Amino acid sequence: MIKSKVLIIFIIITGYATSAWSMPKTTIGHALPQWQEGYLDMHHISTGRGNAAFYILPDGTTLLVDAGDISEQRPRTLTARNAKIKPSAKKTAGQWIVDYIHQFHPNKKNAQLDYVLITHFHEDHMGEIDDTCAVSSLGDFRISGITQVAETIAVKTLIDRSYPDYTLPHSLKSPDFKTQMTASADIEDRMYLETLEAYWKFQQAHQKQRGMKIDRLQVGSKQQIILIHRPHDFADFTIRNIQGNGLGWTGWQDKTFSLIKSRHAGENELSAGIRISYGKFDYYTGGDISGVDDYGSSDMSSAEAKLAPVIGPVDAATFNHHGNSDSQSNFYVRTLRPKVWIQQSWSSDHPGDEVLSRIMSTDLYPGKRYLFANDLLAATKNVIGSKVKRAYNATQGHILIRVAPAGSQYQVIVLNDNNKKREVLSIFGPFEPR
Repeated sequence: MIKSKVLIIFIIITGYATSAWSMPKTTIGHALPQWQEGYLDMHHISTGRGNAAFYILPDGTTLLVDAGDISEQRPRTLTARNAKIKPSAKKTAGQWIVDYIHQFHPNKKNAQLDYVLITHFHEDHMGEIDDTCAVSSLGDFRISGITQVAETIAVKTLIDRSYPDYTLPHSLKSPDFKTQMTASADIEDRMYLETLEAYWKFQQAHQKQRGMKIDRLQVGSKQQIILIHRPHDFADFTIRNIQGNGLGWTGWQDKTFSLIKSRHAGENELSAGIRISYGKFDYYTGGDISGVDDYGSSDMSSAEAKLAPVIGPVDAATFNHHGNSDSQSNFYVRTLRPKVWIQQSWSSDHPGDEVLSRIMSTDLYPGKRYLFANDLLAATKNVIGSKVKRAYNATQGHILIRVAPAGSQYQVIVLNDNNKKREVLSIFGPFEPR
C-alpha cells in the first residue's frame, strides 16, 4: 500500500504517467496540435530557398538553425533546377519563416527566438543580399534570410561559426578580400560580399538597439545552448556542439581537434553542427559537411568520417549538404544508423542517386528507415526513377519531429507547404528511441 501511494505521488509530480507514453491527438487534414510543455518539436521548414529549422525545446526555449533565402538574381534560381518559393512568391523566404514561427511559437503574444544558430555563410543557410532586398528599419543595410527574420522576431542570442574575427577560410573582413570580391565578374561573388557586410551591420545594429548577444559556437560545449525557462525540470535534455569553424569535439569533456586539412578549407567544411539529446532520443544536424572524395569513396580524412564516431548512433538526422553527391559516406551512414532521415532539399541534385543508395542500404545497417524531403524536384524524380517511391515516405512539405516527454517516443508529421494553414498531411510513428 505504501509503495502504491509513493508511485501515485511520483506520477502526479512528474506528470509523465500519460504524456510520456502518448502523443497529442493529431488528425490528417486538420491543424497541428500546438506544442505542449515537456515535448520537443523540431520543425524543418520548407521555403524552396534553403534551410530553416525551428526547434521548441521542452521548457519552451526556442532555437532557429539557419534561415536561407537564395537570391532570384542568381541565373538558376527561377529555373527547373531549383524549387519554387513556398507557399507562394507573395513573400520572401525570410517572411515565410517569420509567418511559420508565429503560427507555432509557444508564446504567440510575445514571440522571440532565444537562440539562432547560423551553420555557415552560404545563401541557402543565412540569406543573400541583392538590390531588391528591403532596407532594415535599424540601419543602412538590406535584409534577407536571418536578418529579415530578426527584423520582426527579436533574437536574444545569435551564434555563428566564426564571430567575431571571421578569419577562415580566409580573412573575410580584410581589404584584400573586399577588393577581390568587388572586382569579380561573377555576380554571386559580389552578392556574397554584400551579404557579409550587411550581416555585420545587422550584428552591430541589433547589439546596440535591441541588446542581442552574439557568440561563436563553442565546440564541445553542452552549456552554450541550454534551456532557459525551467532547466531543472528537464535534466535529461542537452544540446552538444559537435563541430564548427574547422574544429570537432573529441567526445571527451569539451576538448576539440582539427577537422580541416588546411586553412583554406571551403565554407561547407567549416559548418557548425549539433546533437540534441532528450532521454534516449538523439538527433544530429550538421550543415553542409561532406565525406565522399572525388572518386565516390568514403574519405576517411573528411569531417563526416572524423565526426561520425563522436556523434554516435542517433534516432534521426538531417542529410549533410542536402544530400549532394559528396555526402553521407558509407562509414558515416553505418555509424549513425538513424531510423529517420530528414532532407532539407531545394535543388535538382538533392539527393545524388548514389547517396540515396547508401542511405537505403541494409548492408550498411539493418532495419527499416524513413526518409522525408522538404521538396524533391520533378527533375530529381525523373533521374532517380522508381527508387524514389521505394525510399521516401514524403517528398514535399514541412517536416516535424515531435518527441514525447523524457524522449520516450517520437513521431514524424508532414505539414502542407502549399498554404498558410499548414494542415497535417501524414503521420508516421510513434517510434521508440534506441
